[in-house]
Amino acid sequence: MNTRHFLVAAVCASLTLSGCATINQNNTTKGAAIGAAVGAIAGKATGNHKNKRLAIGAALGALTGAAVGRYMDNQEQALREQLSGTGVKVYRDGDILRLDIPAQVTFAVGRSDIRADLYPVLNDIAKVLGEYNKTMLVITGHTDDTGPMALNMQLSQSRADAVKSYLIAQQVDPIRLETRGVGPNYPAVPNTNEANRAMNRRVEIHIEPVTE
Repeated sequence: MNTRHFLVAAVCASLTLSGCATINQNNTTKGAAIGAAVGAIAGKATGNHKNKRLAIGAALGALTGAAVGRYMDNQEQALREQLSGTGVKVYRDGDILRLDIPAQVTFAVGRSDIRADLYPVLNDIAKVLGEYNKTMLVITGHTDDTGPMALNMQLSQSRADAVKSYLIAQQVDPIRLETRGVGPNYPAVPNTNEANRAMNRRVEIHIEPVTE
């Protein structure tokens, strides 16, 4: 019997949860910066956690060939429909989905408890994830560059863990969830002023299809 190898494609949807007022800026520049950070984190996670991805593939099944693209097409459509009217924007680049969440539905400065405004958004996302279970999630917490590094690393991990706990409560299988706290190491934009720091205080959720 041939051994089956399950890989996780470097396809991710980042859920960007920034912690301050909405900031007007060039969307192209913002998208490029976030995409670079997402790619770096997702790539590292994929390399470091192959065994977990193998386990997910064995437990939930995996996608092959053209089925990956169709799966992401359908998931994108489901997300757009489910999140319509919430203010969440869904972006698509190839098989990469990115969800941008309004700044007001996030964490308060220096805190890791989820604001009540974020619950409906996470509920909607959890509903779609339940319908598309051949994926895993890498939930990554971020901070800006103010304060001690050790504190920022702990805070970013706590934010990611809070989102994970909430999704589990919404019946998302724990085997699909992984958390990382990266502190200020992957800013979406340069930490050159308070407006930019607000954008960098966030959590991203990377949704990765499991492939055979």
